[in-house]
Amino acid sequence: MSGCHHHPEAPVDDTRYRQALVVVLAINASMFAVEITGGLVGGSVALQADALDFFGDAATYALSLAVIGSALRWRAAAALLKGATMAAFGLWVIGASIHHALTGQIPSAALMSGIGVAALAANVTSAMILFRFRSGDSNRRSVWLCTRNDAIGNAAVIVAGGAVFGSNSGWPDVIVALAMGCLALHSAYLVISQARRELSKQPIELG
Repeated sequence: MSGCHHHPEAPVDDTRYRQALVVVLAINASMFAVEITGGLVGGSVALQADALDFFGDAATYALSLAVIGSALRWRAAAALLKGATMAAFGLWVIGASIHHALTGQIPSAALMSGIGVAALAANVTSAMILFRFRSGDSNRRSVWLCTRNDAIGNAAVIVAGGAVFGSNSGWPDVIVALAMGCLALHSAYLVISQARRELSKQPIELG
């Protein structure tokens, strides 16, 4: 990410970006339904965390669609809202992980890994679609960070499923969920920081 160059005022083919967002919105909404069901049935906090991340991303893409073509001030404000949502998600996941650690629940390893593979495929597809739009203002960057986080989280869920099976313990599930929560908090910090910088440098704009 340190190699990205940001040009907040330059639109990057909004028509294609809008089309890309519509596709990844549909992918994320579908995977939310799959993962939240699997997480509840299989007792996996990592799957539930990943499902909520899919839900948050779907909302993020919908919000991004709404502000395409708007003034930078409004796009940055939308990014602030998304950053706050990412932070809230991270805190919820950390709390849920602590609860599962205390109860000692052992999730279904097969369900974790199986759904994790499907989710990873969905997010790799989304990341490939959005890769060309990863640079730009805080709003575009927040979309890319959400997608990147999902792909990392899916790979971790697959590994955790294997570790749960091998150890017959719920700790790998809890550890992965905690890591996902911390990653969400870090990404929220990056998005909010950039959005605040953009807002501080912009005059009040109409439109």
